[in-house]
Amino acid sequence: METLLNAGLHWNIFFQNLGTWLKTPMEIFSFFGTEYFFLLLLPALYWCLDAGTGIRVGVILLLSTSLNDALKLVFHGPRPYWVSSEVLDLARETSFGSPSGHAQISVGVWGMLAACLHRWWGWLAAILMMLMIGISRLYLGVHFPHDVLVGWLIGALLLWLVLHYWEPVRAWIRKMSLIQQVLISFLFSLVLIVISLIPFLWLTITKWQPPQEWAQFATQAVTMSGAFTTAGTLFGLLTGLAWFNRHGGFSTAGPFWKRLLRFLLGAAGILVFYAGLDVLFGLIAPDAEALLPYILRFLRYTLVGAWVSAGAPWLFVRLHLAGKTA
Repeated sequence: METLLNAGLHWNIFFQNLGTWLKTPMEIFSFFGTEYFFLLLLPALYWCLDAGTGIRVGVILLLSTSLNDALKLVFHGPRPYWVSSEVLDLARETSFGSPSGHAQISVGVWGMLAACLHRWWGWLAAILMMLMIGISRLYLGVHFPHDVLVGWLIGALLLWLVLHYWEPVRAWIRKMSLIQQVLISFLFSLVLIVISLIPFLWLTITKWQPPQEWAQFATQAVTMSGAFTTAGTLFGLLTGLAWFNRHGGFSTAGPFWKRLLRFLLGAAGILVFYAGLDVLFGLIAPDAEALLPYILRFLRYTLVGAWVSAGAPWLFVRLHLAGKTA
């Protein structure tokens, strides 16, 4: 492992030696692989452009994020600037390094967008974006080359699975009652939590400690917060979708000003649930790494997901900013 890390450091140093003028472009490419960017992209797609594409992007984003959180705990590997002072920390991360979440998630999301677009140039643009996001993580000093490569491979496998099984699973779920759909969504969200819980408990029970040279950087790396975040969001997203589809759904068609108002109004609602409940739940349970805060985090992100898929669209229809599809 040490040989692999040392070999990877040469690539980090090589890219950083290309010059500081690359810092801003690389930060921009890196942003296009972040959850923050995709969580802006998802509502814009779902509310304003194409609801079907938005749901597909949302599902693969949350699945990939959840899997990445679990695998980071499994591998619990360092980041380049954790182990070598020769690598500049042009970005700061508190989680473990392998596999690269940016690389993995970018393959899933940008690949899904290309698949939904059905254009060759869409795939070309998506592959270029994946490549540049991966390189940006090397330049910024937050990932080794093997972190990025593993992330790309896992992201590609997950993309294939989702594309291959989307229609059969969708047809199976549509035959269920609303209660059954909600129950299946909840059980699936629990599975996502469990896949992170197993390595989390292993690291906790074995009293794993990071090597001394990078211990100061890994103080917040062993956590379950991400697992409860993604599981809650996915549960809310799927439950809201199941409920709203039975109430006629909504159409993304309409003039530009209506689409813009939908996005602004919907984003304001996300802010209320995301920031408002964060403050409220923080007062109720200030210790972030405990059972009650985890449960409240799950509830908070369930409401965020449900707002995106059902709450906001219901409001759009009521305000005549969108019409029903049925």
